[in-house]
Amino acid sequence: MDISADTFKEEACDLLEELETALLELEENPEDMDLVGRVFRAMHTIKGSGAMFGFDAASAFTHHVESAFDLVRDGKVAVSKPLINLTLTARDHISTLLDLEGPADDGLLAQGEALIKSLREIMTGAGKNSTGQDASPPGEPNNARDIPAVVTYRIRFKPFAHLLSTGNNPLLLLNELRGLGQCRVAAHTGDVPDLESFDPRSCYLFWDILLTTDKRENAIKDIFIFVEEDCELVIEPVYDDQLDEEEPARMEARKAPPSDARAALTEQEQIKQPVRQKREKTAAASLRVPADKLDQLVALVGELVTVQARLSRHAADHKHPELVSIAEDVEMLSSDLRDNAMSLRMLEIGSTFSTFRRLVRDLSSELGKAIELTTSGGETELDKTVIEQLKDPLVHIIRNSIDHGIEAPGIRKEQGKPPCGSIHLSAEHSGANVLIRIKDDGRGMDPEIIREKALQNELILPGDNLTRKQILQLVFAPGFSTAAQVTDLSGRGVGMDVVKRKIANLNGEVELESAKGKGTTLTLKLPLTLAIIDGLLVTLADNYFILPLSSVEECVELPLSEQDKNRKKNRQILNIRGDMVPYIRLRDEYGITRDEPELQQVVVMRVNGGRTGFVVDNVIGSHQTVIKNIGNAFRQARDISGATILGDGRVALIIDVNKVLEV
Repeated sequence: MDISADTFKEEACDLLEELETALLELEENPEDMDLVGRVFRAMHTIKGSGAMFGFDAASAFTHHVESAFDLVRDGKVAVSKPLINLTLTARDHISTLLDLEGPADDGLLAQGEALIKSLREIMTGAGKNSTGQDASPPGEPNNARDIPAVVTYRIRFKPFAHLLSTGNNPLLLLNELRGLGQCRVAAHTGDVPDLESFDPRSCYLFWDILLTTDKRENAIKDIFIFVEEDCELVIEPVYDDQLDEEEPARMEARKAPPSDARAALTEQEQIKQPVRQKREKTAAASLRVPADKLDQLVALVGELVTVQARLSRHAADHKHPELVSIAEDVEMLSSDLRDNAMSLRMLEIGSTFSTFRRLVRDLSSELGKAIELTTSGGETELDKTVIEQLKDPLVHIIRNSIDHGIEAPGIRKEQGKPPCGSIHLSAEHSGANVLIRIKDDGRGMDPEIIREKALQNELILPGDNLTRKQILQLVFAPGFSTAAQVTDLSGRGVGMDVVKRKIANLNGEVELESAKGKGTTLTLKLPLTLAIIDGLLVTLADNYFILPLSSVEECVELPLSEQDKNRKKNRQILNIRGDMVPYIRLRDEYGITRDEPELQQVVVMRVNGGRTGFVVDNVIGSHQTVIKNIGNAFRQARDISGATILGDGRVALIIDVNKVLEV
């Protein structure tokens, strides 16, 4: 597949997302003609571009769906739930056709034919009245306004000079325009230069067209839909056979007299210039870049950060004033470059939130429940890698909320709740992290049922004295489920453990809050990026390690004598201003016994909602950490998430504090 086809597929995916969003909004606001226009334009673009790049099956199928919405746009067919359902199914079929590597098989073609047949039935049924008879017998319209009006339009089509270089042919557009009705075309050649200055890649002509047609203005605009950003297009009605007798005179009064035609066109150009400049500015402000190029840029910035650290260390060792000044400037520039490079990878999470509207709609309908999905904080940005890996965990959580959380409408009424349940997705920044919350107003979780199920599965012992929070955390155990029966959606014990594992792989945390009869809230705490982080550099003997700085709360001293006392009492707890904080000796964790100093440091971190200390030999300070994957030698080290290169060339291992607690 060539580059152009790949580019079309990327844009088609965006258009299909736009189509789905517009359809779901149209279902809630069926009278909104702007939404109908959005649906039509998305399908029209897929149809036209698909045929241009060889996706003939997708183009042909989309044409039928587009025709249906052309009737909706003209007010001949009303928006209905069956039409929305069928169009959403058609949208999925278009996506399947675009993903094909070869021709469609018979089964797929038959599926498309069945959808087209259903669409035709809806379109035919839309013209029937409640008695099943045609609302208007042939040749006898209900209202004179139902007869298409014959309108004469004055059209000025003035391509910009670069139009030909985009692959568009103005003559094809004019020929398509002739298919709408009686057409007279006048070409203007005054801008054509002499032969020496002539550039065959530039378009010097423009055209004035008089078109008499029974089509609406939208049909004319649809012809120019692919070149609307590359031309000046003016469409003005000059005569309508259904206007009252005085209207043509009023139209002519509004037009400039022939003697002032040039002045009128100049004034028209002046009015349109700011609009065109805004369009060109908008087009120039957006650029589609392949993801691998962004990844390569971030990797190069990471290497630059490493070299900058070496330069800063070298300057500090030699105490050369000018070199130190240069190193500081390079550090500042590399930091700005890092932030800008990382911002290129940041995407708004709202695009991910919007994809779940279809999931909630379809599953709630399947289960006979009424559920409304609301969102907030969609403008919150996350690294694209994090967003890509976040979708599956969110699907698990939302499916659980729909199946287990939200009650049926009848049960909700009995409990004094609104018949329609709600699921709310929200996102917000919290320091160097993003908090994503999924909240429902369903039945909530019963700690007693969770405890009984955990006893049955031998996850806990009868004598275990667990807090409410610890009991709720049991739902993240592998294979745990409180469902009474297995359904197509859930109940197999697969889901919440996968959620926790995938969030942990993103260096994130999951917190669960639930109240019986009121609902459940899951909070996902995620880092902004996985490529470059701010870390805390620490040492154990002559080994260097990195702890995530965003989780660090404070550092306190811990004499070796105090550790010996705790070891004799078989406890590892530190009293910090009256707060009892458990700690982990990283020397014991990694089997390091040599050169243990008399005075060590405890790095107190917030992990899984609690405070935990990590005992190290020394705290060096903050470090701009470029995360690099570790090789096979560390495959079994589950609590090491990566490595980074220090300024002197040595390697520091990045500790995954969540995994340390699990081990």
